[in-house]
Amino acid sequence: MDLTATRAAFEEQGLRRADVDGDPLVQFERWFAQAQQVGVHQPEAVALATADVRGRPSVRHVLLKGVEDGAFLFFTNYGSRKATELDANPWAAMVFPWHEVSRQVRVCGSAHRLEPAASDAYFATRPRGSQLGAWASTQSHPLVARAELEARVAAQTERWEGRAVQRPEHWGGFALVPVELEFWQGRPDRLHDRFRYTRVDGGWDLERLSP
Repeated sequence: MDLTATRAAFEEQGLRRADVDGDPLVQFERWFAQAQQVGVHQPEAVALATADVRGRPSVRHVLLKGVEDGAFLFFTNYGSRKATELDANPWAAMVFPWHEVSRQVRVCGSAHRLEPAASDAYFATRPRGSQLGAWASTQSHPLVARAELEARVAAQTERWEGRAVQRPEHWGGFALVPVELEFWQGRPDRLHDRFRYTRVDGGWDLERLSP
């Protein structure tokens, strides 16, 4: 599919109020499906911003692993910087940068750890190499050399030979529960279409923003 033509078509069509669903999660699923259909590279890749207790931010890309019960799910080592920051300060923000179709979605909210059973279920679906890597890596912590990591992987490969790899307690999921979402559609002359949803009394308030 010609993504340049697709982008131009999306920019020309724009985003009308009549086309925006009253439920932002329905709207997200609609845009995510369209991103998949037209061939956006890794539409599940999302920039996740966190901050420590002093308010110092950090950001990195993670992979969205689903939207369930009104929350955005991702998985990580609980000893990583993002996890330790979320444990101390649960407020976080996400941005899905779908540049190929001149779209982005912002998500703001609070995150909490998933129940162990949910993390177990997802861990069981991961490739074996990724499972072993979860045991071998002390994510975000210094390594003396690559050989150190490779030795840990070799040790874990030997440890779990011939049997299923169980999820380590230091690895699992987070659910980010949004209180605000914004859908951004690029338009010519930088006169973009922006719609923001804000959580209000258990429902959602929707308003158009200036570009």
